[in-house]
Amino acid sequence: MPKFRLLRDRLLQDGVITPDQIYQPGEPPQTWLEYVHHRDYVNAYRQGTLEAKAQRRIGLPWSEALVKRTCTAVGGTILTAKLALEQGLACNTAGGTHHAFPDYGSGFCIFNDLAIATRVLQKQGRVQRVLILDLDVHQGDGTAWIFCDDPNVFTFSMHCQENFPARKQASDLDVPLALGLEDRDYLDCLAQYLPDLLAQVRPDLVLYDAGADPHRDDLLGKLALSNTGIFGRDRYVLETCVKAGYPVACVIGGGYGKSMDDLIFRHSLLHRAATEVYQAYRL
Repeated sequence: MPKFRLLRDRLLQDGVITPDQIYQPGEPPQTWLEYVHHRDYVNAYRQGTLEAKAQRRIGLPWSEALVKRTCTAVGGTILTAKLALEQGLACNTAGGTHHAFPDYGSGFCIFNDLAIATRVLQKQGRVQRVLILDLDVHQGDGTAWIFCDDPNVFTFSMHCQENFPARKQASDLDVPLALGLEDRDYLDCLAQYLPDLLAQVRPDLVLYDAGADPHRDDLLGKLALSNTGIFGRDRYVLETCVKAGYPVACVIGGGYGKSMDDLIFRHSLLHRAATEVYQAYRL
């Protein structure tokens, strides 16, 4: 999938970022993947021996290149989280695989990068309390399941109710949205929750899944945000977190469109908002 490379290139081309702001992640050791996922599942996926039914549930054909891309994306989210703790704000150009469960993948998600990054940082003593703020249009069901009994990880998902997955899990706080919700109502809804959520959880780190799929032109979204709405959402989230003193690490989440150029631009809105906030607060 060229989306991730094209996003990086677009950010450089438009002057949103400079080459010295780019950090290249490596693949995480398998032990880190196993902080969240069962060893048998990790081995089967990496070796290409998953049963056909399990592979179909993921929805992506297996290849060695996909294994490498998947693991590198996880490494990218871990690196992004560490950079956010150092700098206050950092963004991945991939990540957000929130449908992956400990023993299986689902919905184009293989390993849950948000969960793995959380566990790695906790085990390294870098964080204790984490807020996973999931604004992808689809509920973060895998993430909710993984942390359902963990009082140190608060999962928040604001998603389209009538959308994948059909069977939702229970996040610490779920906000289901009606079909076709537009910019103003969406942003008003988010503003009702985010400030109080930060004050309640007081996280050491916010992991923000900034899915571009609430956009009105998304093929799988079913909401109706504009480019202005997506940018406003991301700017509001980042500024609210940074202003309150909470470091925030961002992943791009889902996004599906007929035009690759349009889709890349929608994903780039996160980084454009992050650049504005980073400069405004002189991080």
